[in-house]
Amino acid sequence: MIQHLRAAGSSLVLDVPVRGGGDLPAVLHWGRDLGPLDDDSLAGLAAALVPAVPPSAIDTPLRMSILPTREQGWTGRPGFEGFWSGSGEPAAALVMAGAEPVGDRAIRLRLADAAGTLAVTTDVELTEHGVLRVRSTLENRGDDTFVLGALDASLPAPNRAREVLDFTGLWAHERRPQRLTLGHGAWTRETRHGRPGHDDPFLLVAGTPGFGFRSGEVWATHVAWSGDKRQWAERQALGHALLGGGELLAPGEVRLAPGGRYTAPWLVAAWSDAGLDGLSDRFHPWIRSWSTIRRARPVVLNTWEAVYFDHDHATLNRLVDAAADVGVERFVLDDGWFTGRTDAARALGDWTVDPVAWPDGLHPLVERVHARGMELGLWVEPEMVSPDSDLARAHPDWVVGGSSLPTWRDQRTLDLGHPDAYVHVRDALAALLDEYPITSLKWDHNRDLLHGSAHRQTTALYRLIDELRARFPAVEIESCASGGARIDLGILERVDRVWTSDTNDPLERQGIQRWTGVLVPPEYLGGHLGAPRAHTTGRVASTGFRCATAMFGSAGIEWDLTRAGADELDEVRAWVADHVARRGLLHSGRVVRADSADPGVLVHGVIAPDGSAALFAVVALAAAEAALPAPVRLIGLDPERVYRVRTVGAPPLLVQAAPPPWLARGEATLPGRVLVDVGLAAPLLAPENAVLLAVDAVGPAGPIGLADDVTFDP
Repeated sequence: MIQHLRAAGSSLVLDVPVRGGGDLPAVLHWGRDLGPLDDDSLAGLAAALVPAVPPSAIDTPLRMSILPTREQGWTGRPGFEGFWSGSGEPAAALVMAGAEPVGDRAIRLRLADAAGTLAVTTDVELTEHGVLRVRSTLENRGDDTFVLGALDASLPAPNRAREVLDFTGLWAHERRPQRLTLGHGAWTRETRHGRPGHDDPFLLVAGTPGFGFRSGEVWATHVAWSGDKRQWAERQALGHALLGGGELLAPGEVRLAPGGRYTAPWLVAAWSDAGLDGLSDRFHPWIRSWSTIRRARPVVLNTWEAVYFDHDHATLNRLVDAAADVGVERFVLDDGWFTGRTDAARALGDWTVDPVAWPDGLHPLVERVHARGMELGLWVEPEMVSPDSDLARAHPDWVVGGSSLPTWRDQRTLDLGHPDAYVHVRDALAALLDEYPITSLKWDHNRDLLHGSAHRQTTALYRLIDELRARFPAVEIESCASGGARIDLGILERVDRVWTSDTNDPLERQGIQRWTGVLVPPEYLGGHLGAPRAHTTGRVASTGFRCATAMFGSAGIEWDLTRAGADELDEVRAWVADHVARRGLLHSGRVVRADSADPGVLVHGVIAPDGSAALFAVVALAAAEAALPAPVRLIGLDPERVYRVRTVGAPPLLVQAAPPPWLARGEATLPGRVLVDVGLAAPLLAPENAVLLAVDAVGPAGPIGLADDVTFDP
């Protein structure tokens, strides 16, 4: 049976052998849509792609499976391996046990060993958005315990996809891109943090050399898992190349007793012939189709960089008033509110309101926040415990690794896989949510897991969040892991926001947001207006640059507004109002990013789904390479419409004797095809400045230079 899955300009062709045969399902094609193919054409395609048998190789043609194994003759990384605990014998070869189409765009493959002691079910789905998902489930039907080593998915990459892009990073400097040319062998990235980590490979992309945001053919994979994982790109001397990924299991971490089951995380993938933006055009609509977000993203003020652990009531009340005065909609009380928490070295795990700092509980704060028309959010870190805490002293057996391991930020990990520890955390959080009208939890995770089972901890975390959300469906959750160390599609199924990075430095944030947004839609990406001097870098930035950077995403403020001057507050108030007015566009539109030959210049934007409006940012990260930079092209607009382009927001610092005339007037009106292919004369921005351009359709495109409603600027 040959299965052809088609959607949104993509095709997957899968050759499924007969039941009991030695071959496993082979991927014949993944990429551009091949159009409607009848059975004869599909059979002809399969026959035409049977490879030759080279010298010094197995005597049958080698075809790539989603679950490649050594028994097939594959000498690269196997998709499935493990052994029987009692005998130490490795798993026997898998053979086809059956396959069933699931609708028009999915198929379920059933594999088993010859003895019927192991059964693997692999689900392959191509969503209506062109996103491909693959996941396998293993069931032990034998009488012995089976120790699983790997159950990873692989997808073929064509020979022309020679350049590989993935990511690394550090705390407050996440999502740093890195590229290489793939030779023979494997480029493998493994994360062993118990969370994806600041250096998470995030998205692994293989493409035609030189691919960019708007050009090139690319194939990408992402492992939708919040614990240890691995991703790789591999090209063998035989000629086969593939992308793969799955959960990284420690030796003996997953042991399946008779009747036991293990389900691997989804390997999520997409193909594009329009560069990285083409991937976003698939990922973003698909994520929005199942998103937990149900209402407009409120503008938040988070108290951390405003007050840190100093929960003085008079100061907080002034901050509440200042937040309300500039239009904030959610006030989030960060670290320092619970029993004994006076600094970062103590009290994690004691999740009751501190009776000394808050003798009347959080009720006075709730009343103040509500009186000013805002809702209340609260910071928690449920997976962690301080050695200096009542919880650790009472239950040392709940601490992962005990006291023998080094602390990290003066804290240890609480074993959520321990039933009593799990119940303690769940009930403590539920008690807070029962007592107080809290609408959101900022759920932090400030250290790596250095011992114990990342698989057990991650599955327990998912269960905990799922249980709390079922009980408190109106409460939103933000995933924060000392910044952006846990941003993946596994956690995204359970949260409404991610904290993109602990840095609010707009210069750092430009790159972090740009690259994280290839996979994650902007409405999830928490981005805050920080203080003039960044907490993490010490760099000073203008209010306008900070506002322009925080505009694109789930906006907020992380700044003691009580120390801001009147002019600064006016700028913040105008920025909040502008963001609220535009967030319907920003949180539903199509994200576009221009490729630039000048690394110091970025152009990015969000375009309404119907093409009627857009907001672009022109950003100067550093001094331009030329005195007169290239025109600014507003990529992605509808070429058949006419658009009015206006500058909005705080004026940037410009280094120019005279501005381009269109900029001096504050607007220009041109056909979309002119704005896309030719552009507008660039403003001469000083480094670390940005200008925002609001774009609105004013009519269909007319003949260039003749339409009365089209203005051409010199």
